[in-house]
Amino acid sequence: MKHYGNRVEDLKIAYIGGGSRGWAWGLMSDLASCETLSGGVYLYDIDFQAAKNNEIIGNKFNGAEGANTTWSYKAVNTIDEALSSADFVIISILPGTFDEMESDVHTPEKYGIYQPVGDTTGPGGVIRALRTIPMYEVIAKAIEKNCPDAWVINYTNPMAACVNTLYQVFPKIKAFGCCHEVFGTQSLLIKALKDIRGIEDAERKDIIINVVGVNHFTWLTEAHFRNMDLFPLYREFCEKHKETGFGEKSDTNWINKQFQTTDKVKMDLFLRYGYMAAAGDRHLAEFCEGSWYAKDPETVEKWCFGLTSVKWRKQDLEGRLARSARIISGEEACTIRKTGEEGVHQMKALLGLESLVTNVNTPNRGQIPNLPLGVVVETNAAFRTDSVRPLYAGELPKEIYPLIARNAGAQQLIVEAALTRNLDLAFDAFVHDPLVTISHGDAKALFDEMIENTKRYLTMYY
Repeated sequence: MKHYGNRVEDLKIAYIGGGSRGWAWGLMSDLASCETLSGGVYLYDIDFQAAKNNEIIGNKFNGAEGANTTWSYKAVNTIDEALSSADFVIISILPGTFDEMESDVHTPEKYGIYQPVGDTTGPGGVIRALRTIPMYEVIAKAIEKNCPDAWVINYTNPMAACVNTLYQVFPKIKAFGCCHEVFGTQSLLIKALKDIRGIEDAERKDIIINVVGVNHFTWLTEAHFRNMDLFPLYREFCEKHKETGFGEKSDTNWINKQFQTTDKVKMDLFLRYGYMAAAGDRHLAEFCEGSWYAKDPETVEKWCFGLTSVKWRKQDLEGRLARSARIISGEEACTIRKTGEEGVHQMKALLGLESLVTNVNTPNRGQIPNLPLGVVVETNAAFRTDSVRPLYAGELPKEIYPLIARNAGAQQLIVEAALTRNLDLAFDAFVHDPLVTISHGDAKALFDEMIENTKRYLTMYY
């Protein structure tokens, strides 16, 4: 790469999972709209044709309205070619197919276990981790071989287990995990400011927060808007809306009813514990005892969030494949829309073009002193030139410590189980999950069935 004062050219970005029809298109849009970076993106995917399609789409972004810079996209056949001398590595993969995810999410329903997402915790999160971690071993070794000094940005779930594995396999790796869930809570605080105080000029950057916890089970122990402590205001907001949540349930919320929420779970957890749960309700519910929010579809309906079916994900993929074909043929133009993700800003900060403080997932080096060292936690970090420094977040408050520590321990257990190919240890993590409220015998039967359903991605365990 070449530095020219306030811009950097000839960057090499390796995209592992470069056939993505979601994150990849968002990144293309954000890169095209950035005036200060340019270079090449090398797309590697086990589905080469998907990467080749994205090569065509990525290059079309250069001519899109609003494009401020030029990037060349190239699909490559090997991970080594993608990674060779890369400056940044982005990882966004689906471990397996939606058929495996269908088992992760829906097989437990036969035992009365319902998972709104099923990709991080719960029975589905454990089995997904068993598939994902061996893939991340390969990726970490390839990074060590081809670009040991590159910065690695992970978007794949289960986030904490993926980042943990990268460091276990290549301890000197420079990696962090990104998640946008906290952004939604900052946006909710903006709504609370308007609803309770009539303040309408707040922006997300104005909501200054202290983040603690593990990915998808993050909490805020401090939140300020200018000189205002937001905790008293948020309590008033939650008391006002605790019965119905804020806003109306709608089939058009965010994507559709699969993702609907009125943030009732967030509010309930705040009123229980006095700290702000800072992920989406679908994720938060999965980290709590199964009877609280996800006991059955009726309970989920009461709490006003959605059970995201894999059938819907398959239908959504069909739509995205059709859109890919339209863009490639020229029937549909590439459209630049800023995603709100911070990946490009993080790269700019690491290149010395700006400074940034944001929440990321990194190994615990003491930023949360009452959680084990090495376990991957989510806190704020300061991004500077070639540096990501997690900020001291303080100890977990005693009120929420047991909830988070339980899940941090499970993370360590499942990573060890996968790295040592020990399915008995993996079952220990599985049976102790808060959603697994069935008998030990039923839990073992469910575990064995889910393993059998996804065994073609688990051959390394036998």
